[in-house]
Amino acid sequence: MSEQIHYIDFATLENFMRDVFIAEGVPAEDAAFCANVLITADKLGIDSHGIGRLKPIYIDRIRDGIQKPVTEVEFVRKSPATAVIDAHDGMGMVAAKAAMEYAMDAAEKFGIGMTVVRNSTHFGIAGYYPLMAVKRNMIGICGTNARPSIAPTFGVENMLGTNPMTFAIPSDEEFPFFLDCATSVSQRGKIEVYARAGKELPPGWVIDSQGNTRTDTEQILIDLVKGTAALTPVGGLGEDTAGYKGYGYATVVEILSAALQQGSFLKGLLGFSPEGAKQPYHLGHFFVAINIDAFTEVEDFKKTTGQILRDLRNSRKAPGCDRIYTAGEKEYIAYCERSKSGVPVNEALQKVMLQLKQECKLDQYQFPFGN
Repeated sequence: MSEQIHYIDFATLENFMRDVFIAEGVPAEDAAFCANVLITADKLGIDSHGIGRLKPIYIDRIRDGIQKPVTEVEFVRKSPATAVIDAHDGMGMVAAKAAMEYAMDAAEKFGIGMTVVRNSTHFGIAGYYPLMAVKRNMIGICGTNARPSIAPTFGVENMLGTNPMTFAIPSDEEFPFFLDCATSVSQRGKIEVYARAGKELPPGWVIDSQGNTRTDTEQILIDLVKGTAALTPVGGLGEDTAGYKGYGYATVVEILSAALQQGSFLKGLLGFSPEGAKQPYHLGHFFVAINIDAFTEVEDFKKTTGQILRDLRNSRKAPGCDRIYTAGEKEYIAYCERSKSGVPVNEALQKVMLQLKQECKLDQYQFPFGN
């Protein structure tokens, strides 16, 4: 019997997530922004970071008392072009928004701005914040550390987070250059997508404590927390396929996310005390905004960027391949398709949504499943 997939329109899904956040004590304005970050992931086809993360990443952590629904954004250090922010374990999206806005305002005046955040929490797709910069004709860069998942090259212990380093760059096309990816072969969120679909992982994504590849998705999610499984860095195992590159970039993100704001790092981000009790994650983020107008005319920059992307897509294709993509193109295609069809919700996620609907007393929502 095939799985029953239902499609939910953007507005319904976003409003539902907003109202779940509000029911859990997140102020209405913050709840609306957090929901917008999540629905943006679903709109772009990044299913690892959308509605599927509402309960396990945000709602469960609020209920467990390790994440605060009300966010105190404290600027602990400022200069005209930089800032250090303490999020006090509040909603990561809210702190990230304040940080990116400060960086963009600084870039408007001085050509470039950079901010860092400490004591934060999961902030959704990293790409959301560089895309904010694109809307202001700026280049956006963002990174964050995360709970330990990646083993260093020649190691088997999960030490580094999936640590994305993300870029969004304006172009003269309908979509910007948009690169939002982990520094591991795959990220934990994508493994969760495989788990919801009941699928095994491809070989090479995860290794055990002896360095052997594993594919048993459900147990892997458990063992990643226990520290008996680890993700491989971009490039894979060892040096033959350049795994040291992913390892190196993950380390760069770790340093920029922790050392500049003197926050937690590596095993300090486990989310568990030495006694095994749950505790806040204390994540760190960094944000950079670059004002294109400080360097060249915006339209000239966009035209050159667009031509670079078009030349790449129009280059000679490998046998059997019909198309070359540039970063951000597939997300744009997904957005166009889902604008018409809605966001696909599988049976596992349907159960979670119905559970949240009942627990949060949101009877006004009528879904095409299980009502």
